[in-house]
Amino acid sequence: MINLIENAFNHLDRIAIRNNHRNYTYRQVLKESEKIASALLEDKVDLNEARIAFIVAPSFEYACIQWGIWRAGGIAVPLCVKHPFDAIKYVIEDAQAEAVVFSYGYRALIEPLFQDFELRRIPIEAVMLSVGEEKPRLPQISLDRRGMIIYTSGTTGKAKGVVSTHQNIEAQIKSLVTSWEWTKEDHILNILPLHHVHGIINILSCALWSGACCEFLEKFEVKKVFDVFCRQEVNLFMAVPTIYYRLIHYWKELTATDQQKIAASFKNFRLMVSGSAALPISTLDEWEKISGHTLLERYGMTEMGMAISNPYRGTRKPGHIGVALAGVTIRIADENNHTVVDGISGEIQVKGPNVFKEYWKKPSETEGSFIDGWFKTGDIAVFEKGSYKILGRNSVDIIKSGGYKISTLEIEEVLRKHSAIEDCAVVGIPDEEWGEIIGASLIMTRDQETTTAIKEWLKDKLPGYKIPRKYLIQTDLPRNVMGKVTKKALQKLFIEGANK
Repeated sequence: MINLIENAFNHLDRIAIRNNHRNYTYRQVLKESEKIASALLEDKVDLNEARIAFIVAPSFEYACIQWGIWRAGGIAVPLCVKHPFDAIKYVIEDAQAEAVVFSYGYRALIEPLFQDFELRRIPIEAVMLSVGEEKPRLPQISLDRRGMIIYTSGTTGKAKGVVSTHQNIEAQIKSLVTSWEWTKEDHILNILPLHHVHGIINILSCALWSGACCEFLEKFEVKKVFDVFCRQEVNLFMAVPTIYYRLIHYWKELTATDQQKIAASFKNFRLMVSGSAALPISTLDEWEKISGHTLLERYGMTEMGMAISNPYRGTRKPGHIGVALAGVTIRIADENNHTVVDGISGEIQVKGPNVFKEYWKKPSETEGSFIDGWFKTGDIAVFEKGSYKILGRNSVDIIKSGGYKISTLEIEEVLRKHSAIEDCAVVGIPDEEWGEIIGASLIMTRDQETTTAIKEWLKDKLPGYKIPRKYLIQTDLPRNVMGKVTKKALQKLFIEGANK
């Protein structure tokens, strides 16, 4: 049996999931996931890695479906509840899904799928309301079998299906449980999408592995997050920088009395984590002033779960992501894939049981992502003063201009220090003379500030070759569902503007 599921038998009467003001025990997760496995199998003895897509809100039902697919021998393919139909159709077609498990709330969205593809339709409400027959005979699942396909965000190209075995999934969970010291007494609030490794592995699976409680909000609202905090039950929280940004701004609008009430709840927390995008140092500093907690920034990808983390115990360095997690090996390599010495930048490359098996039906892309057993992340970093520092993603965060390699993250961090700039994003714009020139999209707090004045201000903060040449004033930045800025979309806006 899969160890994640086997662990649940040690915590039968503990609360596993809380959502919609209801508590669900591990016993209930096991019972309902068994019913789902039976419904998926029908007269088969094993799904033999059939791809089963599912779309439900983050909830007790989600956990039961995921486990049910695994217990039946299938590959779980979670769909994003916020994606448009075309994106969902792409995943169904690419994964060659054989069935879709869904809740009634998404029936209208996915109904056209059943006209385009031969798919079994499995409404989860009907399965869970059914009376379970005698205990089904479930297949034995070895850890080397494929267990999940998560699709990349597609920020640097067409979304790819990342295939993880049960062994990969277990390694990702155990690494975090060890490094972040999870216990059965933990209670975490999960507000992150469950088609992404951050929500699936870092939160839900780590909690269920440990016998802890994972609580879901029916709908994300800043006020509801603070309301949950004030119950003083939650002691872990993980979010993306955009969420912390929203929490900070909401906090600033509260009365002193309400701020004190929330501040009291922060004393119950043992860990707060930020990930999925670079954490601005300004956000880290402001959150620490509000909560008394230094956010733990970590680094990971869909292809490997988490690989690097600031320490749970010890000093967390602003702007740095820490060191390799338990069971993970890291190196920084140059363009010839040779390991570089400390202080020299290069690509992060990873080895370990956490690293994915393959890109679904893309053998050439899978092969091209590895060199001598090292997974090539495409992210550029440097190891300095005992910690890794991300400089950016090779394709979108490193600008090559006039012979210089320039980190967009460095420029963004400086721009955010200007009192008139609420947020920003920096990209490279193709240029015949320079190769690329620097463009900055700005979200302003006051309209009267001119880009000319900002350029003058930057002269004392950055060398000339790092100062943006083009500016775009926006009311918001283009983002994906995880809150990460889609820089390809931003580049397109600059290019279209130049061509007008």
